[in-house]
Amino acid sequence: MVTLQNISKTYNKGAIKAVDQVSFKVKKGELFGLIGPDGAGKTSIFRMLTTLLIPDGGVASVNGLDVVTGYKEIRKQVGYMPGKFSLYQDLTVEENLNFFATLFNTTVQENYDLIKEIYVQIEPFKTRRAGKLSGGMKQKLALCCALIHRPTVLFLDEPTTGVDTVSRKEFWDMLKRLKDQGITILVSTPYMDEATLCERIALIQGGKIMSIDTPEAIIKSYPSPLFAVKSSKMSVLLEDLRKQDQVKSSFAFGEFHHLTFKENLPENQQSLLNDLEKLGHTCLEMKEITPTIEDCFIQLMSH
Repeated sequence: MVTLQNISKTYNKGAIKAVDQVSFKVKKGELFGLIGPDGAGKTSIFRMLTTLLIPDGGVASVNGLDVVTGYKEIRKQVGYMPGKFSLYQDLTVEENLNFFATLFNTTVQENYDLIKEIYVQIEPFKTRRAGKLSGGMKQKLALCCALIHRPTVLFLDEPTTGVDTVSRKEFWDMLKRLKDQGITILVSTPYMDEATLCERIALIQGGKIMSIDTPEAIIKSYPSPLFAVKSSKMSVLLEDLRKQDQVKSSFAFGEFHHLTFKENLPENQQSLLNDLEKLGHTCLEMKEITPTIEDCFIQLMSH
């Protein structure tokens, strides 16, 4: 289990508040996601939980051990995969794996059953230097090295950033199989679409937690009906939408713009379409849609 209570961390003598009074709990065996953009505080939280940073305030524990006083034991029990590939690039795949096993007084053979499904994908390249691997292969090697001592809690900091779509899917499939083996997994990501792959998520921005719940519950809590609209002049549509009295919020979202109304009246939709036509918009299309995690994130940020 992982617990944080009012954890804070500042940099530059307190000028930058990276983590601001963050509290949450992760249950044993849970797949928990920390979701937010770059600079939101995700990495600082993970570094404090893996005992690489000391909190400025609050308390945190991993498996009941305090991150400050119990750091030696925590390091034996957790696996950490940082966002930046940090293995020895001049060592081969096999040499990296053996090195990290030795650090924890174990062997690759002793815990091979845990990493077997992952390692068989990179075993054909075991004599290749790590620096010469593709992004997806580096990712799999880093995960093997983080697991080689059979940790009870696994921290993965933006593990799929910069990785192709196929490798991203394979990686999440691997995490589900690891979870089935009883490992507690905390993963951070800036990709909102990955939030739905977690059992629970925390949405974070500016060092503060905005919401913690299951992805389904966060989506259901979206406060207003959401609509998608597009026209022949998308470049000016967003600006025109924000000038309309009946529109509460509007933002760009792929090939559509998403919007909510101040009042949820059926006539508002037709009234808006009429106003947009008067402004020269053609090929107008509007439809009610189900919010995504990204819609929820933007809505929470605006409040």
